[in-house]
Amino acid sequence: MQVPGYLAKADALKAKGVSDVIVFCVNDGAVMEGWAKKQGTKNTIITMLADTRSMLTRKLGVVLNHKGPMGVLGNPRCKRFSMLVDDGVIKSINMAETEFDPAGDTNPTVALVDKMLEDLSA
Repeated sequence: MQVPGYLAKADALKAKGVSDVIVFCVNDGAVMEGWAKKQGTKNTIITMLADTRSMLTRKLGVVLNHKGPMGVLGNPRCKRFSMLVDDGVIKSINMAETEFDPAGDTNPTVALVDKMLEDLSA
């Protein structure tokens, strides 16, 4: 899982100079607060944020609007990805989507912490 993996390797991320891991979803604040509590992210390197109006999702161009997932989810969501940002500059962005898995659920590897640690070493 993404959040537990990042939480488990927080020390390795910090050793590479990471100050914050931001997790955002197209949900409301209450959902994100509940998810943060369940994941145990309070007072950790991880901050959970709500993108309730999809403003950040749209600006980044990562709207999940494929007819397959949207047939189940209803309104557009955010694609599964990881992004390395250094001083406001995007250094890498890793999209988990594939032609046959637009949600990136089958193989989210590129969005997981090990890929981020690899990006940080590059």
